[in-house]
Amino acid sequence: MENRHAINAKVFKAFCDENRLQILELLQTGEKCACVLLEDLKISQPTLSHHMKILCESGVVVGRKEGKWTHYSISADGAEAAQTLLKKLTTVTADYESTGDVLCG
Repeated sequence: MENRHAINAKVFKAFCDENRLQILELLQTGEKCACVLLEDLKISQPTLSHHMKILCESGVVVGRKEGKWTHYSISADGAEAAQTLLKKLTTVTADYESTGDVLCG
């Protein structure tokens, strides 16, 4: 079973590539067939499959098979989880502020 940090890292991995960010922008207008993504991105099918695997493993994108093609869309639950994770990791807690940690120097 994957630990929490490994699962969280998958979310950030999904966002750290220009092609994957472009894919997410394309999916903002709704579900897209892989064939449409291929045309818009000008990348090879194996490259698209690699990026879609990472996006789907993060939970931010979901795929639905229809015939020989897969249709992809942004997962509302996955997007909300990613937003919550980023907020959690970037919020300074009151406990940290009150510990009076000694500054180096």
